[in-house]
Amino acid sequence: MSDSPRNMRRAALQCLYQFDSSADIGDDVVRESLYESPGTEADHDEGLRLARQAWAIHTQADAIATEHAEDWPTRRQPIVDRSILRLAYCEMALGRTPPKVAINEAVELAKEFSTEQSPMFINGILDKMYRLMRETGALEGTPTVASETVTPTD
Repeated sequence: MSDSPRNMRRAALQCLYQFDSSADIGDDVVRESLYESPGTEADHDEGLRLARQAWAIHTQADAIATEHAEDWPTRRQPIVDRSILRLAYCEMALGRTPPKVAINEAVELAKEFSTEQSPMFINGILDKMYRLMRETGALEGTPTVASETVTPTD
């Protein structure tokens, strides 16, 4: 596999981190922050687009993640971990990536950017999310997602 999908996800993770940190951050600031990140401009643009989609449904992702990790609701999770969970949830919910690939990529991001315990935590939560989505048929449809012009507001 080329590094392009991984670089796109790295960019998306970086964008989600920024959205979570600052509700009023503009796209220009976010794009500029990606300048020295791995990947091409196309990877960065696609990462920002994916991050916008993930941010648009982050409340839904957070609710499901919290349901499966009552002791570690998203408000208590490290910002990197919750961003990774939101990203993978979005990829699975939108059907843009096979769920097992989305989960594996999330675990790899956790290995690269988070704590030693994070990959196992992320894998466990995403596996539970995937099972729930499969049981409820959520993988066959897509959630309501605002257009690509969504900006972070929370």
